Amino acid sequence: MAFAGKWETESQEGYDAFCKLLSIPDDVIAKGRDYKMVTEITQDGNTFSWTQLYPANAKVTNTFSVDKEADMETIGGKKFKATVHMDGGKLSVNFPNYHHTSEIVGGKLIETSTSGAVVFKRTSKKI
Repeated sequence: MAFAGKWETESQEGYDAFCKLLSIPDDVIAKGRDYKMVTEITQDGNTFSWTQLYPANAKVTNTFSVDKEADMETIGGKKFKATVHMDGGKLSVNFPNYHHTSEIVGGKLIETSTSGAVVFKRTSKKI
């Protein structure tokens, strides 16, 4: 149950490069650059509900069970099927254009998205 709770962005690395890779418009990148995104996670055993609150009251919720295919959605509204795996307390999933991992390290939520040589890392604190 380490993931459960409400988390707020504390720092980001590689944000601009990652957003450009995903073809996010410059004005949207600028709005989100310093935004303290809130992530709300509920966990019941191996079933998670993962909600991310973005600027302008946009939000995306994905509900999934570890090792079972689930319907997912990106912030851009792209829907896809994916299977989230857990290995050593780290969740990992392949999105359409990148690989994403989430883990708790030192009481912080660390999310890392990787596409080729581009790495975006978000660190969030529990609120």
